[in-house]
Amino acid sequence: MANRRDSRIEPSFEGPPQARSSAGLSVNEEDRVVPSNRKASAKRKPAKGKSSRGGRARSRRGLFGVFGRLFYWCFVLAIWGGIAAAGIVVYYGAKMPAATTWSIPDRAPNIKIVSADNQLLANRGMSGGEAVGLHEMSPYIPEAVIAIEDRRFYSHFGIDPIGLSRAMVTNLLGRHFSQGGSTLTQQLAKNLFLTPDRTLERKVQEVLLALWLEHKHTKDQILEMYLNRVYFGSGAYGVEAASRRYFGKSARDVTLSEAALLAGLLKAPSRLSPARDPKAAEERSQLVLAAMRDEGKISARELASAMSAPATRSPSYWTGSENYVADTIMEELPDLIGDVRGDIIVDSTVDLTLQKLAEQSIRRLIDDSGKKLNVTQGALVSIDDSGAVRAMVGGYDYSTSQFDRASEARRQPGSAFKPFVYMAALEAGRTPDSVRNDAPIKIGNWTPDNYGGKYFGKVTLATALAKSLNSVAAQLTMEVGPNAVVEAAHRMGIQSELQSNTSIALGTSEVTPLELTSAYVPFANGGYKPDIHFIRRVTTTDGKVLYDSGGGSAPRVVKPEIVGMMNSMMTGTVETGTARKAAFAWPAAGKTGTSQNSRDAWFVGYTANLTTGVWFGNDDGSPMKKVTGGALPAQAWHEFMVAAHEGVPVRPLPGTWKSTPADTIVPDEIPSANNAPPAPVPSVAVGRQAPAAQAAAPAPPPAPVRAARPAQTVDADGLAMPEDDGATASIKHPVPPGNVGGPLKKKQTSILDILGGG
Repeated sequence: MANRRDSRIEPSFEGPPQARSSAGLSVNEEDRVVPSNRKASAKRKPAKGKSSRGGRARSRRGLFGVFGRLFYWCFVLAIWGGIAAAGIVVYYGAKMPAATTWSIPDRAPNIKIVSADNQLLANRGMSGGEAVGLHEMSPYIPEAVIAIEDRRFYSHFGIDPIGLSRAMVTNLLGRHFSQGGSTLTQQLAKNLFLTPDRTLERKVQEVLLALWLEHKHTKDQILEMYLNRVYFGSGAYGVEAASRRYFGKSARDVTLSEAALLAGLLKAPSRLSPARDPKAAEERSQLVLAAMRDEGKISARELASAMSAPATRSPSYWTGSENYVADTIMEELPDLIGDVRGDIIVDSTVDLTLQKLAEQSIRRLIDDSGKKLNVTQGALVSIDDSGAVRAMVGGYDYSTSQFDRASEARRQPGSAFKPFVYMAALEAGRTPDSVRNDAPIKIGNWTPDNYGGKYFGKVTLATALAKSLNSVAAQLTMEVGPNAVVEAAHRMGIQSELQSNTSIALGTSEVTPLELTSAYVPFANGGYKPDIHFIRRVTTTDGKVLYDSGGGSAPRVVKPEIVGMMNSMMTGTVETGTARKAAFAWPAAGKTGTSQNSRDAWFVGYTANLTTGVWFGNDDGSPMKKVTGGALPAQAWHEFMVAAHEGVPVRPLPGTWKSTPADTIVPDEIPSANNAPPAPVPSVAVGRQAPAAQAAAPAPPPAPVRAARPAQTVDADGLAMPEDDGATASIKHPVPPGNVGGPLKKKQTSILDILGGG
């Protein structure tokens, strides 16, 4: 037993493992039920590493779970979105006629524009050229159109999801609508069947019709229909009409650079038309050429050749100033009748006889004096009392420049803007007898000088307007405030933005001849502002009326007594003032205007029958050689108005005003006048005898259009002023001193100076 006790081996935890007997019993640290703290940190390290690997695995599983759930819900939303889209398509598709009834309508219709006396002004639409087969036209045309408008035309099924997605992304990133995703097939469907309204219903119908077109017709047929129907601007529908319109040749003979120009027009036909903006059209055509090169349609040599030899426009396909009118009518027509779907006849307000007279007058004066006086362009607009435009010349020669200076060119009117200053002053309580001191003045840093540097001391407002004295106009603007002048001008018919500052007195804000002339019409018709229009009626060839102007009522914008005073003062401009060359047998009034350095020369004048505005200048704004509104514009106005009033019964200007006698004058008090609104002005054919019914109507009793004691004026040659008897001295508004706005400095020329005896 003792031996057994002696031979027993006790467990030991001491010493290194290699010191232990291989036959003996040993227990290591891992065998303990409760491990000791020894080497705890060492044991935790591998455990920690193991946990890290597990965490990453769980993280990966969680990330995949998030993406999985995201994919799941996106899939669910896509399903429901598809169901909703299908519902919308079914809903709007059900509102369309049955597909079995769909058919391709005839090609773009002809638009016949006739004058007021039923003479042909122009044919637009199909008249420009016949339909041309895809195999007949220049191959550059379809290649250019596809390259810039629909690069995947031959691969998509009528709708281009890739192009649509790209357009959506571009528009979202740019935060504005800059690209469209419509294919050529969709554009054809819209042109053939739909209105231009941007609605969801129209878009759905466009898609359905595009799918139908792709099902019914080949790609070449769709492209051919598109090219023969699409609008290329300036009244040209289809490539044949556009080719002849812009280049004077058939679409069969169009070159690469010409094809690029045509394709570039499709984005915005009216705005990019080379007849309207040659520079913009050329820049767009270069983008088309670059797109063709990217698509491999042309070689690098062809690209360089086309870039160096841009398309040249035909100078003589359409000639005659009546085409300025036709262009304007084509721009307005869609707003009046929507899309043209059949042949129509447009009865315009223009008198072709007067149109030719106006064109001849503008051309003759430029031919005779243009080189000597450095004048290259002119414009004329004539409007009757109802707002109907009777003649409009937009430039010297339509065949060389289709840019319409009458309705699109904004130029400084100079002193032709002053009537609105004086009207605002009269509405504020002044009268034509009110006196102001015509002397050098300073307003802030601005010193407005009179034309020629002459000043006449105390003058009536009637004298100041007749002689176009800048000093007095500036004083009146300071008295009533520039805002009152701007309000008066806009009320009368000016639509352009006007700068509300003192220099507006001298016409520094730019306006078009059409809007300036229209703003004088209320002076001629007794204070009413009619809608200015070129179109009287639109009918189909079988007589169905699509539009009728109706001659609606015009609102009153000026009181009768103000009209009488303004007509009294502006009559002085024609009789003894700056527009003496315009005078003729009819009672007439108006105002000349000349901008700085004679860059623009104007005369806008009127009778009780017609209001006519004339402008001369240069497109590049270069100065003419001392041309004023009382020179070429007054001469052209005289020639036109004498011819226009031949055979028309004489009528006095509306409104009356009499200068108050010296012993009873009440300064700046507006005398009472006949406040009854004038009877509507009958529409009389200008330039020929009035119809019998109108001729038989009793003429209104003649009324003096000049003051009983007309305000005397001072000729620029230096005639003495009338004696100052104090009769017209102002009490409520004393004569301002010559240093209005601050101490007078030495006379200096300002950039805003308007040399404007006009």
